Amino acid sequence: MVLLLAIVFAFFVPWPWNLLVLFGGVLLEIGEVIWGRRLARRWRPKTGREAMIGMRAEVVSPCRPNGTVRVRSELWEATCAAGADVGEMVTIRRLEGLNLIVAVTEHDAIDAEAGPNDHPIGTM
Repeated sequence: MVLLLAIVFAFFVPWPWNLLVLFGGVLLEIGEVIWGRRLARRWRPKTGREAMIGMRAEVVSPCRPNGTVRVRSELWEATCAAGADVGEMVTIRRLEGLNLIVAVTEHDAIDAEAGPNDHPIGTM
């Protein structure tokens, strides 16, 4: 975009300056591309199984040891060895097929370290 603006602006400046405007536009365009590529590498989207590990979920049906949890408005079958009651918050430890293996988390720790996207829908 910067290069396009430099080309248009080059038509309105006298001879020695239009060459400098074009050269500056090329340099700025190269810098913009390098900056954009660095941003793209830094913010890769996390998807799949790896993204779910460590997320928090709300227990919908008692997990003693098997039950159902809500993760970002999705219902998943879950297994909790320690047991969890309805409304408790659990942390996803691993996945076995389509079954989540979860562990109970303490409410104080959730409020201290959770971001706005970590809470299940309806608990904010």
